[in-house]
Amino acid sequence: MARLTEAAERVARTDDLRPIPVFGSDELARLTEAFNLMLRALAESRERQARLVTDAGHELRTPLTSLRTNVELLMASMEPGAPPLPEQEMVGLRADVLAQIEELSTLVGDLVDLTRYDAGEVVHEPVDMSDVIDRSLERVRRRRNDIQFDVHVIPWQVHGDSGGLTRAVLNLLDNAAKWSPPGGRVGVTLRQLDPAYAELVVADNGPGIPPHERSLVFERFFRSASARAMPGSGLGLAIVKQVVLKHGGALRVEDTVPGGQPQARRSMCCFPGVRYRLRPTPLTAPAAPQTRETL
Repeated sequence: MARLTEAAERVARTDDLRPIPVFGSDELARLTEAFNLMLRALAESRERQARLVTDAGHELRTPLTSLRTNVELLMASMEPGAPPLPEQEMVGLRADVLAQIEELSTLVGDLVDLTRYDAGEVVHEPVDMSDVIDRSLERVRRRRNDIQFDVHVIPWQVHGDSGGLTRAVLNLLDNAAKWSPPGGRVGVTLRQLDPAYAELVVADNGPGIPPHERSLVFERFFRSASARAMPGSGLGLAIVKQVVLKHGGALRVEDTVPGGQPQARRSMCCFPGVRYRLRPTPLTAPAAPQTRETL
């Protein structure tokens, strides 16, 4: 007991998270093992936080540097006596500033979502996945109205975090739309695998993902060579992975047609839940005739 007390005081005073040696198999030994599990979880949490801060600082530096450069150019052009910038160049600079602000906003929002899940700050409630998909599709269609979405979903309810599930589905659809050519098609299917699980399949006809990168696409800040010229934080699919795993699901990426050309891909996420019966739409009662009172 003295060793446990000393270790607890050491953790409170310092960052020393070394485990305590376990002796014997009595109640005190089991308590020591439980304490060591807590130390290990705390060490992993600190490691994730440190990695996130380091990666976030690296990712924020590039758009902030570009934004600062463009703002300085705009400010210099407004100085008294400075030669005016050509109208086309001015329009381009303003567009770049807005795009960089949007990129920073997206990155900060993604970081907030990741830290929220790392901290366990979620509320679980019944979530209608077909409704989540419909609302996410509305947002993606506004951004890419040149893409056809083929949608086939079943009524499926998950006990989970509504905000997190919505963000995960939206990120999957956004990613598929981003890589689809103009006039392309994206398939969105929610199908039942067995009594306890359903699978969301999002298939596009974009360039696909090389086999050696498929195990990396769901990692934080990973961006393939072909994606670095496109907007994005490298966190969208990492959020998908985090949300799916937190809900007891699984995910994978594969070719739409194995060995086919072009190498289109599909992303698959399965969620535990229950299928529910659709309620019949209530009939609308006929409107009562309007009357006017005479004063």
